[in-house]
Amino acid sequence: MASSRCGSVSLLVSVFLAITTLALGGNFYEDFDNLFGDVRVDIKDAGQSMTLTMDQYSGSGIVSKNEYLFGRFDMQIKLVPGNSAGTVTAFYLSSQGENHDEIDIEFLGNLTGDPYLLSTNIYANGVGGREMQYYLWFDPTEDFHTYSIDWNPNRIIILVDDIPIRVMLNRASIGVAFPTSRPMRLYTTLWNGDSWATRWGAVKLDLSNAPFVASFKNFNANACVANQGGARCKRFNGGKSSILGQESKKKMQGVLSKWVVYDYCRDLRRYAHGLPYECRKENQFDQFQ
Repeated sequence: MASSRCGSVSLLVSVFLAITTLALGGNFYEDFDNLFGDVRVDIKDAGQSMTLTMDQYSGSGIVSKNEYLFGRFDMQIKLVPGNSAGTVTAFYLSSQGENHDEIDIEFLGNLTGDPYLLSTNIYANGVGGREMQYYLWFDPTEDFHTYSIDWNPNRIIILVDDIPIRVMLNRASIGVAFPTSRPMRLYTTLWNGDSWATRWGAVKLDLSNAPFVASFKNFNANACVANQGGARCKRFNGGKSSILGQESKKKMQGVLSKWVVYDYCRDLRRYAHGLPYECRKENQFDQFQ
């Protein structure tokens, strides 16, 4: 009987520890600090929704109180409408320091009637340059859509409305850096990127259209909190490379065939002397495996 009670207590402690290392759900009041922009960050609905504003003086942004090591992060976003040229709305994970890791989703504004660019990039050990850019198959300013980063030790998936648009597998075994050890905070920002964002800087921000406002709601994090989870974070969210079901594979192939605007692995001008190691045919793995 005593051993049974000890076993039950041990199980309860294990469950408690697992729960305390896991961030579930999300609230803009409770989970984030103001990064910049002061009152331009407007949190509403008891922390369930938020707007970020940019005017002639400043943009705005928030940063998570916690650092995470692996997890899935979802945000519903409605982008700046009308002439958004020069604006950058970003939802991304980033560590600190010179050799930082980062997983980016950035929305590059455009002139009225022209499509936004959804730009993704992944940094590992300070090395980036892994850009992929897409047009969206809907108007992201008319309604909220869900954008997600799903990160575990074996792969990163970026999703739009639960449709995978990009998969990066951990290829450390062939010398390609992958973010596995540096905890990252989550950032949501709206800022002036007109030096590069729209047609590589050819179209500038028109401040007569200010203020620019992007809306956010229903943030969710199913993630391991690094300073609480410790070694348990390394086991968080699986250990599986077989990640996409048949329906998801089909949807992703549809996106890749129709909506990709730029893929660094196809940029022979940029890499005239040879593609990055992971892009070379002999080193490419099946991203749908």
